Amino acid sequence: MSPVRAVVTGGSGFVGSHLVERLIGRGDEVTVFDSGPLPDDQRLAREHARQVRGDVRDPDGLAEAITRGVDVVYHLAAVVGVDQYLARPLDVIDINFQGTRNVLERAAAVGARVVVASTSEVFGKNPDVPWSEEADRVLGPTSADRWTYSSAKALAEHLTLAFGRQHGLEATIVRYFNAYGPRQRPAFVVSRNIHRALNGRPVVVYDRGKQTRCFTFVGDAVEGTLLAASHPAAAGETFNLGSMEETTVGDAAGLVAALTGAGTTSVAVDTRAELGSGYEDVPRRIPDSGKARRVLGWEAGTPLREGLARTIAWARANPWWLALPDSGATGGDGR
Repeated sequence: MSPVRAVVTGGSGFVGSHLVERLIGRGDEVTVFDSGPLPDDQRLAREHARQVRGDVRDPDGLAEAITRGVDVVYHLAAVVGVDQYLARPLDVIDINFQGTRNVLERAAAVGARVVVASTSEVFGKNPDVPWSEEADRVLGPTSADRWTYSSAKALAEHLTLAFGRQHGLEATIVRYFNAYGPRQRPAFVVSRNIHRALNGRPVVVYDRGKQTRCFTFVGDAVEGTLLAASHPAAAGETFNLGSMEETTVGDAAGLVAALTGAGTTSVAVDTRAELGSGYEDVPRRIPDSGKARRVLGWEAGTPLREGLARTIAWARANPWWLALPDSGATGGDGR
């Protein structure tokens, strides 16, 4: 049986790098398409993956990576993180929307299946949790850059489903919910606090820490992504990939402090003061992941304490990551 030929856009990123390792580990032929370099500890990809540097906004660059004979394209390239939404709103829109269109057009041209990574952010601030795949989107005004990511990714979802209906493209959407784990940029609730604690700084608690999230270990998110690419019933469908264990941001910060031995000292952060009036937090972000369980046989199996312990152990062993700057951001889907 011939190995699967896979392309991972954003394969140097957080979730993408873990996906690349899993694909290589099972014997797939992998091409990484990314504008940035591979992480310092990504030895498998350096030794076994083909690397094409480029931007998903450039169709010619994508054509070098997505060639005839490619079986599946995992489209993870995106601009992620609240700090990015506020600083680079045009890039957020162009990369997440136009970049996705370019990927879909190229995949359709070569007959490849596509898995498009989306986000819990598409639901905005809908208060009616847990959110099923068909839940309504509730957003703030277009004058707030906070919502550019949500809107661009929602349009990317529309594109993906439209390509399937009008052009017969086999495509699946997966929505990540607050993914965390090794290699994540220290700009998110979990990664920033691990980074701070291991650098001898107090953990941060955002807006009194009462807002809740369902933190999903990156290995679980990758497993769901692989199932979405291979299951025959997944084409044309959308799946929430998220833990359903609701945890307050304050409790998560406290658990990081306990597991790292950082003590109980914390710093309160007012997100409006730190990020400006263009930012608005979401009080509760909870998926209904029942569809992924029923159709794909997937569920998030890594408890938060276990996932944090594994992430902390990795961080201690990778001083290059601990030397990265603390971006001072929060929120997002963590991808």
